[in-house]
Amino acid sequence: MMNDLNRLGLSEARDTLKRGDATAVDLTRSCLAAIEAAGALNAVAHLSAEIALDRARAADARLAQGDAPDLCGVPIGVKDMFCTKGVPTQAASRILEGFVPDYESTVTQKLADAGAVMLGKLNMDEFAMGASNETSVHGPVVSPWRRGGDTEALSPGGSSGGSAAAVAADLCLAATGTDTAGSIRLPAAFCGITGLKPTWGRCSRWGMIALASSLDQAGPMVKSVRDAAIMLAAMAGHDPKDSTSSDRAVPDYEAALGASVAGRTIGIPREYRTDSLTGEVDELWQKGAAILRDAGAKVVEISLPHTQYALPAYHVIAPAEASSNLARYDGVRFGYRARLAPGDSVNDMYDKTRAEGFGHEVQRRLMFGTYMLSAECYDSHYERARKLRRLVRGDFDSAFAGGVDAILTPTAASAAFALGAHTGDDPVQMFENDLFTVPANLAGLPAISLPGGQDGAGLPLGLQLIGRPWAEDDLLNLAFVLEAGAGFVAKPERWW
Repeated sequence: MMNDLNRLGLSEARDTLKRGDATAVDLTRSCLAAIEAAGALNAVAHLSAEIALDRARAADARLAQGDAPDLCGVPIGVKDMFCTKGVPTQAASRILEGFVPDYESTVTQKLADAGAVMLGKLNMDEFAMGASNETSVHGPVVSPWRRGGDTEALSPGGSSGGSAAAVAADLCLAATGTDTAGSIRLPAAFCGITGLKPTWGRCSRWGMIALASSLDQAGPMVKSVRDAAIMLAAMAGHDPKDSTSSDRAVPDYEAALGASVAGRTIGIPREYRTDSLTGEVDELWQKGAAILRDAGAKVVEISLPHTQYALPAYHVIAPAEASSNLARYDGVRFGYRARLAPGDSVNDMYDKTRAEGFGHEVQRRLMFGTYMLSAECYDSHYERARKLRRLVRGDFDSAFAGGVDAILTPTAASAAFALGAHTGDDPVQMFENDLFTVPANLAGLPAISLPGGQDGAGLPLGLQLIGRPWAEDDLLNLAFVLEAGAGFVAKPERWW
């Protein structure tokens, strides 16, 4: 048996298993041992070791028969936003305490059908509301990265911080994430991994706990662009249970890798050069442009003039949709129910349950969203935000119509920040982390973050590529070229 099997990438594990150099059970045990030793990261919310080993044994039997799918026997983690049959699904919230679904989300069912081995459910911000993974009922996830010579705990990014930390620390070979404003891409950048948000509608949302339905999208969080291509192929596809799911054919994403990018046009949006951008991130951005230029692509400056309205529009639309989606959590049918006093009414039960079951950040956003949908604010705020959203989408449409094939930006303005750094009285500080990622969500576009380099303290920095709608194959190929040119191979130095 090989040592450190948990350190393999998804594609490497696939090839190892098919050669017979290791078994799925070997891989799974290696990951379970790594999880057991990584309690300090708090990345795993619900471990499902016995289910994982059962699936690994079934995968080994399937591999022995030959012609097994690419993911067969590969241990993965699942963000606790996906309903999983027989395994607690809590969305990191007290209000879903004790909820064990009797059904499986479409995405996790597809992965299971492909033979993937689910190790457990990964920690996250409560109901995916956060950019630092500090709002979870399970406590914050701690990044496996630290600044050189420093022991200060850093944020892994949010809301898919548990997924990013688990992949970066080799607790699993890949993980699912969800992205509503950058919740796959920001943690990927902070933790030095690759994260892909597909086009809205490419992956089914059925069985995925909803935050903002017109923005949410599932995607892979992995160790390389090739791994993203392999995992997306298994996750994507039409689902009749999701009316917003696209019936477009799913390409062979891995086969698209390695094609020439000569003649491709890459846009550099001038509006993304903000005051918050650190010099190191700006330098990395220029390096990314140079890599693509050297590979034969044409790099041009473009304008996305309504970028400044993306974040304000998002923070009206998303809480409003969350207010509607989370109204169902009331303590009646499942989950947490507050202890009631004699004489309490049904309304008292609702009020107490939601007050005790939701954390402060979720409460704040739900109250704000409810207010945005009120008669007083609907036209002046909510409808105006929807109009601004159309303008943001129109900017991208114009760029693509003008011949741009993809858009290169930083993923975040800086490297990871310390836990607790943005938990003061001003929530806008935290919102600014989504500045470069949220426009792609408003426009429904595919976007990928990959590690491009490190800052002076040794922390990873991410580059983002935003692609044309439904063109994940082209986007992945461009990212593959960028990845090769950047040559990022750094791993966090183990301290946990």
